[in-house]
Amino acid sequence: MKCLKKFVWKMIKFCFLFLILFLIGATVYVKFSPKVQINTANNMILYDASDTVFFKGNESKEWVNLEDISEDLINATISTEDKYFYKHFGFDFLRILKASYINLKNGKAVQGASTITQQYAKNLFLDFDKTWKRKWDEMWYTLRIEANYDKDDILEGYLNTINYGHGKYGIENASKYYFNKSASELTLAEASILSGIPKSPANYSPLVNYDLAKERQYIILNLMVENEVITEKEMHDAYNEKLVFVTNSEEEELSTIMYYYDAVIDELESIDSIPDSYNDINGLKIYTTLDINAQRELEKNILENIPNESEIETAAIMMNPQNGGIVALVGGRNYNKSSYNRATDSMRQVGSTMKPYLYYAALENGFTTSSSFTSEATTFSFSNQEDYSPQNYNGTYGNKAISMAAAVAYSENIYAVKTHLFLGTDALINVARRVGITAKLEEVPSLPLGTNEINIIEMAAGYSAFANLGYKVEPHLIRKVVDNNGNILYEVDDNRDLVLNSSLAFILNNMLTATYDPLYIDYNYPTAVGLSSKLTHTYALKSGTTNGDNWNIGYNNDILCAVWIGYDDNRSLNTSEYKYSQNIWYKSIEAYEKDKNNEDVWYDVPKNVSAVFVEPISGKPITNETTKKKLMYFIKGTEPTVTDRVFDEILDKEQGS
Repeated sequence: MKCLKKFVWKMIKFCFLFLILFLIGATVYVKFSPKVQINTANNMILYDASDTVFFKGNESKEWVNLEDISEDLINATISTEDKYFYKHFGFDFLRILKASYINLKNGKAVQGASTITQQYAKNLFLDFDKTWKRKWDEMWYTLRIEANYDKDDILEGYLNTINYGHGKYGIENASKYYFNKSASELTLAEASILSGIPKSPANYSPLVNYDLAKERQYIILNLMVENEVITEKEMHDAYNEKLVFVTNSEEEELSTIMYYYDAVIDELESIDSIPDSYNDINGLKIYTTLDINAQRELEKNILENIPNESEIETAAIMMNPQNGGIVALVGGRNYNKSSYNRATDSMRQVGSTMKPYLYYAALENGFTTSSSFTSEATTFSFSNQEDYSPQNYNGTYGNKAISMAAAVAYSENIYAVKTHLFLGTDALINVARRVGITAKLEEVPSLPLGTNEINIIEMAAGYSAFANLGYKVEPHLIRKVVDNNGNILYEVDDNRDLVLNSSLAFILNNMLTATYDPLYIDYNYPTAVGLSSKLTHTYALKSGTTNGDNWNIGYNNDILCAVWIGYDDNRSLNTSEYKYSQNIWYKSIEAYEKDKNNEDVWYDVPKNVSAVFVEPISGKPITNETTKKKLMYFIKGTEPTVTDRVFDEILDKEQGS
């Protein structure tokens, strides 16, 4: 046992000696390496579609010198984040050992040990992936910063770049946002509340959770007492001081803009022509497709239509269908409460929004808007698997032949499955792949009912091929990237491939207006008939509903809007909650189109397409006895006639065929 203890002790001393020698060697190496530029790193400036700045990184007009920052704020930050900041060389080894012991004891990470320099390095140069490479890079950047800058420069940079919540980076911006005063004027109470936010802005912002922010403030004030920078009386006075927050600035920050920003950074990191070390160079100018008015309108409609007390989440985007440019993006209701970007990162069941891919495939395979199947309770039997009995919503059936247009209006599940099986289960997948759907799609009978999971951006890009009459687009947020020397590092390629028949896409788009057309009121109601009096422009629209998801995707030639709502834990929605998505959709797209003529944003009839009045439910040509008629579109030569059977199963049965 003595030998074992002796061996372990020798190994500990050896490792410690090796670490010291390694750090000495690394310090010498970085001292003679090119100086890392902390004042220009992360100088990313983001421009919207009109070339107006909407986000600045490290380059901020609100940068303040260390001597112009409240001493209480400085002391609070050091006491909280890095007690021995002025004594170590970038790493606090005793704190690392202590944190490692506590984390091992608890079986999970409950305490961190990053110094201010490490945090600054991470904020400036790195992403937040928890990989060994990122940790290794962080160590080198930390050493390079410590070797080339004095402590005051590092602390000043750190305080001017950290996140204080609500899109406010840097202490001067935060001071003005929360208290309408300069960082030099902060009281101990104000300084201690602000210094607690960076640990978790989503939790410790006093505007998000005041009670939790006060708990954090109490911990910080206690640490300041322990570090002998304030007295216990000053601590109690500061904790009990009434704080008055001032957030009614003239230009309130959009809370959802950070979802767009995060999506831009993700896209930037995926561009091969931008080097991995882009943050090291002298700044980047990133020109995006953002329409700030569309973003503002989308956020406003989300806030106004989903009750504040609800836990429902949302993802929504608006896209230019002609080129795939994303003009607005929301990844959740409140970035400060949850920075998880559901628009870019989540996959959800899409429900009946899958059906347009099927119905385009049907048109491509000889169906027309009048092609009919019988709406009736149906069980499908297969030789090699169990019977399948899909149901229409609310168990409503017409028990008669209905047209494809009527099936679209009611989102008929029976019609969809019959079409899917008639065409072959690969037909839908073929169309989906052509327009850009890469998600897993199984050749099963339920596929057109949207049992698969797809990302909202991918769905929007797929629908864009219908909206632009057949062209596949690549969804994107970045138009161009330029360095500070004016060199263009990247420019989006707007070339697009024709993957669908334009005339068939036109016919499909007109069918999708049936979802809110009162002419289709019969044994059932169109799924969005409540919008018929609210829409001032013509849109193709499809909704989709599963137990835990509700979608609305609609478009014209000018803009596409997709909205999803649901719970993060996949719990079921109740019927009254379905309206949230629809309201957000129509109010946002109508606001975008309010100053445009409908004739300019809808579609001209292709030369090889004819318009014929038909009875909307059956799809048959009108007669003298017809009470309702609807103008439908057909490829010339495929217009229905009175004698057409067009898949009328009841007639087939009566004639014994």
